[in-house]
Amino acid sequence: MSDVRPIGVFDSGVGGLTVLRELRSQCPGERLLYLADLAHFPYGPRYQHEVREFALRIIEHLVAEDVKLVVIACNTATAAALHAARERFDVPIVGVIAPGAQAAVETTRNGRIAVISTEGTFASQQYLHAIKEANPGVGVLPRAAPHLVDIVEAGQADSPAAEVALVEVLEEVTGWGADTLVLGCTHYPLLRPALARVAPGLAVVDSAETTAARVRRILAVNRLEAGAAGGPPPRLLVTGLPERFIDAAALLFGEAPPVPEVLDLWGTGVAGAAGIPRLGMVAS
Repeated sequence: MSDVRPIGVFDSGVGGLTVLRELRSQCPGERLLYLADLAHFPYGPRYQHEVREFALRIIEHLVAEDVKLVVIACNTATAAALHAARERFDVPIVGVIAPGAQAAVETTRNGRIAVISTEGTFASQQYLHAIKEANPGVGVLPRAAPHLVDIVEAGQADSPAAEVALVEVLEEVTGWGADTLVLGCTHYPLLRPALARVAPGLAVVDSAETTAARVRRILAVNRLEAGAAGGPPPRLLVTGLPERFIDAAALLFGEAPPVPEVLDLWGTGVAGAAGIPRLGMVAS
């Protein structure tokens, strides 16, 4: 039996598209529904309780869309809401922190792992706990690097400016002796070419890749796979600023995404751009 229900994926903006891209690569037969909460972008500087409420409301909507699994494609939202979401909803929910932590523990050779992330993820210390849960004997060096998001959003991920910023961020990391770096923000995988130039000896763990691999395993174990040879294009939803979503995605990935639907999830009457469909709020 195949399960053709979609997988729901969400983030505050376009960073989670790195996870969506990996899901399309590793789970090519699956239908994908991506929701970007641009009405509240960015999540990184917000209080955890605030992000938790946003995430729970989004998951409520995705469950109403009859998704078979939810991916929280945002480190900040994973840290703030994963445990509460699993207590509230029956659908399988996957965050991006634990897969990256496990992969880092399996990758390191000297037992020193560094993590770069946004402020919210850094403050939660969830990566430290997840890595220590996987192997209490390793050392962990968390580092907040929110300005890297701005560089990626500006389309400068593979540029001299990115290299300069990364050298500054990694000074403490390399001085401490880390041999493995976890990219603790879904924007950061786009920095990998620049990272390879400034720190060629550093093993890099990409939470997008590891999260997609975990989703693939969960689908197989629970017999939730769609079973088709090729899934349709992802369905895209935004809670506001659809033009910004299109422009940012095109800048980051080199091609414009399909036109997103505008979802009035928060009852604010947010208007879509001309020609962009607008959805009403799903009753809860």
